[in-house]
This record gives sequence, structure tokens and C-alpha cells, in this order.
Amino acid sequence: MTEGKGLRGAYDTVRARTEQLCAPLHVEDYVVQSMPDASPVKWHLAHTTWFFETFVLTQACRDCAPFDPAFNYLFNSYYNAVGERLPRPRRGLITRPTVAEVYRYRAHVDSAMRRLLSAPSSLVAERTVLGLNHEQQHQELLLTDLKHAFACNPLRPTYLPPRQGGASLGRAPAPVRWCSYPAALRWLGHAGGGFAYDNEGPRHQAFVHAFSLASRPLANAEVRTFLEDGGYDRPECWLSDGWAARQAQGWSAPLYWEERDGHWWHFTLEGMAPVEDAEAACHLSYYEADALARWAGARLPTEAEWETAALACPLEGTFLESERFRPGPPCTEAGHPAQMFGDVWEWTASPYVGYPGYRPPEGALGEYNGKFMCNQFVLRGGSFATPASHLRRSYRNFFPPDARWQFAGARLARD
Repeated sequence: MTEGKGLRGAYDTVRARTEQLCAPLHVEDYVVQSMPDASPVKWHLAHTTWFFETFVLTQACRDCAPFDPAFNYLFNSYYNAVGERLPRPRRGLITRPTVAEVYRYRAHVDSAMRRLLSAPSSLVAERTVLGLNHEQQHQELLLTDLKHAFACNPLRPTYLPPRQGGASLGRAPAPVRWCSYPAALRWLGHAGGGFAYDNEGPRHQAFVHAFSLASRPLANAEVRTFLEDGGYDRPECWLSDGWAARQAQGWSAPLYWEERDGHWWHFTLEGMAPVEDAEAACHLSYYEADALARWAGARLPTEAEWETAALACPLEGTFLESERFRPGPPCTEAGHPAQMFGDVWEWTASPYVGYPGYRPPEGALGEYNGKFMCNQFVLRGGSFATPASHLRRSYRNFFPPDARWQFAGARLARD
């Protein structure tokens, strides 16, 4: 992500983008937390700063005193090797430090980092690039968590005012074409050259059977038809665990959807809006995505199939830089699957496990990815809230199968 610019410039750009995302918020909006899996905006700001202080500054400058020793407990996410931490569900109770103090913390660490980056060692450069990618992840998480908190507020506050000139009401999605791929022994995983997370390797070969992939993600129109066909009440469409989750959590439509006078609306970062039929479906859990695929007589692709198809697709789409803050308009027809990148993350049928020969890095940073390889599924492609420079064809995101608050959708596959 630092190609074409210096590391210090990249550092300033990413840090400024995070604070730019916070510009529309009021002070009270920094401390909201709506569920145990979400974190307040203020915590995201402090945690991304803590990451640089802990894994770059203290490693490069052994005599660097922490800004506040208590912050290591408050803003450590899940690194057991670093020390004890505040339980995640209690992050919303951090009324101190104030928002102003968190910004002073960021300024203090930024100043020290800029001095260090004037002549960085290889360790500093490597850790800084990891920290910048980590912060880009939190830029998206900041928006997903804030949207969930605002959606839970009966007043339905908005992150941004509604804009004019959005997608036209009633527009139908493009017909689905099926793009076919022959059986072959494929190379998968990061091929080297530039940054990648440890879970994207080792690069390896896998036999991929012949398959077909839908030319676009599932659209809201298909979800609406699923609803009208009683899909949420038909256990034959659901995995056993998915049906149990649907019953236990009372799912009757995708997250943020509401029926008003016979029409479907949904909550967006710009407030309530009519559900656009042509827009890529968003906020689906793995269970819902799988149920939709079964109902449609198809299935979800494996991540090997998804990556095979992505090799021929340009890294183009609706990303964070567009400032659209919802899935983009449908792409025009092409000779390859459209909207593979950006718009919505796409669930795959693959459990999140290590590739053949995978070993987590040593030390605390080895906890970044490897220890989560259990009871989660892989998503690919990014969303409208993912920075464009953050993505690769080999990028592996992962969440539990009942997670709905992320910007996740699906694309169908078949044999």
C-alpha cells in the first residue's frame, strides 16, 4: 500500500483518513456501543494509536515511555502476550480518557512516529506497514460499528445527510450470467511482491473442479423475492445451525430492513431509505447467504473458486474513497464477473483455516490472525467501506457465520 509514495507520507495519509471519517460525528457519538462485538468510535481511534505505540515505538525505542501506562489495558484488543485487557463488551464504558485526550494521544504518537520514519530501520518499516493495514481495517470497522449503534437508536441518527441523485427507484438488476471455469490445478495465495497478511500464504496448489460463478453479487431483488416466498420460514432452505440462529435471534429479513406499508426500507449511514432492487444485498450472515443460495438452486463458492475467478478481474469497484457509504450502482456487462471487488464482502463456503504449511509468526503479532482459525468463514473482495489500497486478490477476511453487522453479501456458484 506504500507503492508510489514514501512510508512517512503513507502514514500521514492513513492516519488523516481515520480522523476524516470521524469529522461528521458529535462528541457523544464517539462513546456508543450497541452490542458486545462492536466497539465505540473513540476506542477505534485509541486502539489504532496503541498499535503503533506498542508494536513500533516501544520496539524501536526501548527508552520510550508510554503516553499513559493505563492505555495498555484499555486499548489492547486481544493480544494476550502484551498483557491483561478490558473485556470487549465493556469498551463502551470507557468514559475516560475523553475524546480530546484520545486525540492528544494520537498527536503524541504521530509526532514520535514521524521522527522514527525519517530514517526507518527494516523492522520499523515492516511494523509500520502492518500498522497502516491494521488501521485501514479499523476504518471499515469504525463505520460498521457506528452504523449498528445508530440503527439501534429509535431516533435513527444519521452519519451523513441524505444525498441527491442516488440509484433510481424501481431499477431492476442485470440478469445473472454464469461464467464457467474448467477443472485445473490452481495456484492460490499471495504470490509475493508487496504487503500481505500471514494468513494469505503460503502460496500453494489446489485442484479446483469445474464450476460456474454468477456474473454479479446477489441483489436486493433476489432477497425480496426470497422473503416473499417465505424463505425465512422454510427450514429446508437453512443449515441446521443457521435455522437455530434464525429462530433464536428472530431473523425475518436482513439486518436493518423494515417493511412499511407494503414496501421494504432499510437503514443506511444516510438514514432510512427505500431498498433498491438493483443494489447488491448487504448485511447478510453466512447462514442467510447459504439459505439464499439453496433457495436459488445454487451454492456459495469456495474461496479457491472465488480466487480463481478474481484473477481475471480488475481491482475496481466502489471503495471507501468513493465516499458513497453504500454499495455502488450495478456494473455494466463484461466478459468476467462484475463487482468482485468493493461494494460488499462476499461469503464463501470455505471455513477459515490455515493454508498447507501455515505457521503463525512468533511473538505477540502471531495472535493477529492464526488464533481465530476456528468456527469462522472466509469472505472475499472488500466492500464500499474498504480502502482500495487495502485489497488484493488473495485477501482473506473472516467472521463467525451469524455475523450480520458487517458489509457482507454473497455471490452464487454452481457445479
